[in-house]
Parts: sequence; C-alpha cells; structure tokens
Amino acid sequence: MQAAPVETDAHFLPYTEATLADGRRATIRPMNPSDADAERTFIEALAPQSRRYRFQEQMSEASPELVERLVNVDHVNDEAFVAVAEIDGEERIVGVSRYAVGTDPRQCEIAVTVLDAWQGQGLGTALMQRLIDAARERGIERMVSLDFAENREMAHLAHHLGFVTEPDQDDRTQVIHRLAL
Repeated sequence: MQAAPVETDAHFLPYTEATLADGRRATIRPMNPSDADAERTFIEALAPQSRRYRFQEQMSEASPELVERLVNVDHVNDEAFVAVAEIDGEERIVGVSRYAVGTDPRQCEIAVTVLDAWQGQGLGTALMQRLIDAARERGIERMVSLDFAENREMAHLAHHLGFVTEPDQDDRTQVIHRLAL
C-alpha cells in the first residue's frame, strides 16, 4: 500500500491516497458534516456483525441523532477520517477511523470500521495510521480501544500496529487494546 499527501481545496486538508493490496484505491480525508448521508449509508451497508463490533450493540439502521453526532467532529478533542472510493459510479465511504478524548487529555478512545468487502486489504491499517499521526500531532500520549474479545480482525490490526492487548477485568467478553504514542 502506498500513501501520499494530496493538496486539495483552499483549506489544504490532509487528504491521502491509499492503494490497497488488491489494487483498489481510496482517498482518506477528514470527516465533515456534509458526510451525513454517506455515513448513514456506510453504517447500514455494514454486515450485522461488523455493526455490532463497531457500536457494541446490534442495530439495523443509524438514527439521525447518531449520524449527526458522528459527522460533527471538532477535529481537536474528536477526530474522524473517512476512506472514500468510487463504487458503481458514486463516491462512497468504505472505512472510518476516529478518536475521542475523554476526561484525560493525554488519552483517546479509538474505533475503526471498514466495509466487509474492503477488509483484509490494508485499509484499516491506513485509516489507523492517519489517526495515530493526528493524535501524535495533537499531543495525545495513549490510544485505547475496547473491543469484543471475539473480534479477531481488530485483534490482528491492533497487534500489527503495536497495541498491547489485555482482558477487560470488568467484562470477560471484552479486551482492551492500548498503544503508547
């Protein structure tokens, strides 16, 4: 996979082109409020198990309130990147990575989700690397992800990126992935 910065509009947002293992290409860019319809479509296109892994619950559709919360990112305490690609002549979201800073400004909780048909090709890695870079630029020192222990895809990605994994002492069905930045 290759990634190179691309200058875009007058704001010079950090757009990155990623070429995946299978040759498909995606553009990774910051999420913005105009992504609401695409984000709803993305969530609803996820397989039920992928939606459960991402939201820690089963849902069949994304509520307007959830979508609004997800796309309204302040790009400081909350950051989100979307991977977009052309599918059937339309630009669609095929992956999302995000972090949220809680009460400790040195730590953020992260999530990454990739459409099932795009998994296993390096897109999750590219999305997470952009998120890690943004967190470092902001001065965040630690990333944390709370995931179902059965989520092998996230376990593989976390290990690949250097996260340390431990069981959640409060819930045996979950694990905690931690990365020191």
